[in-house]
Amino acid sequence: MNEYRHPTPEALAVSAKRSIEFFEKNGFEKIVVSIKTTDVLDFIEANRLLVKNGCDYPIHIGVTEAGIERTGSVRNAIGVGTLLQDGIGDTMRISLTADPVVEVQVAKDILKALHLYTKEPIILSCPTCARTEINVEELTNEVIRRTAHIKQPIKIVVMGCAVNGPGESQEADYGIAGGMKQGALYRKGKPIAVVPEGDLVDELIKLIQNDFK
Repeated sequence: MNEYRHPTPEALAVSAKRSIEFFEKNGFEKIVVSIKTTDVLDFIEANRLLVKNGCDYPIHIGVTEAGIERTGSVRNAIGVGTLLQDGIGDTMRISLTADPVVEVQVAKDILKALHLYTKEPIILSCPTCARTEINVEELTNEVIRRTAHIKQPIKIVVMGCAVNGPGESQEADYGIAGGMKQGALYRKGKPIAVVPEGDLVDELIKLIQNDFK
């Protein structure tokens, strides 16, 4: 890499190619290639160049030293997600300054967003705004916790008002459409009942459990 003063995408791809050639020359054939860098755009471009230049070996992807949970998750979602959408990547590691359990969950969330992992519920919720009439954050976290055992890609939405709630709930397998300290429950796009806010999650879980007996 003497001709390169900085780890540009081109330099990273050349370095990977030279490493491959070294191992091939010495009789190694079971190779996994990994290009790691902290710059998201360089990471994406370097891996694209690696594939463009004819790499036939499995590729391990991940933005290295990506940072704390919030920023690192975003950086990996962009970098890893973009490459996966390109069809690049055979194994992956989400690098976070956080509990390794969080790394695994973020990895699954990225795969779920790309429809590459379908063994967990897809739970969507609305942002908080002036129309919100129930505690969307608290309810959503409880729904996530109480459906963690389900191994099906059912879609559950938790919406905070009666404006967007019914429309989103009609597009989901199960839904909560909030109102004034209460909410409407939806199953398979149809309204089932209106219950107090404190009972919303319990009643939603009952609906789901009845379907998965």
